[in-house]
Amino acid sequence: MSINNATPEMWDALRMEHPPIENNPLTNALKSYAAEAEKEEEDMVGSPRHYNTGNIECIEAIEESMSSVAFKGYLKGNCMKYLWRYDYKGKQVEDLQKAAWYLQRLTTVVVFENE
Repeated sequence: MSINNATPEMWDALRMEHPPIENNPLTNALKSYAAEAEKEEEDMVGSPRHYNTGNIECIEAIEESMSSVAFKGYLKGNCMKYLWRYDYKGKQVEDLQKAAWYLQRLTTVVVFENE
């Protein structure tokens, strides 16, 4: 079946099965985490000072230095790292927020690539 042959009913069924990102519970949770992080003096999750010492943020330099496949692997690995250790390091909420941050970045890359 071609995308050009899809009926309105097919599109409606697809929307029900796969809700838009903005209605996704994970995205809503990430927005909540981001709002909490903004209240802090330094955003240790989304933009810690030690990753912003030059004209480009570290994550942007990393992305530019690798292929899309490698960068997605890097993001996935960081999600796994923070989920793996969140219960052992003493900063559970911060580590879970970092995992969510990397997952959101990975989601954004994948959505952009699939447009």
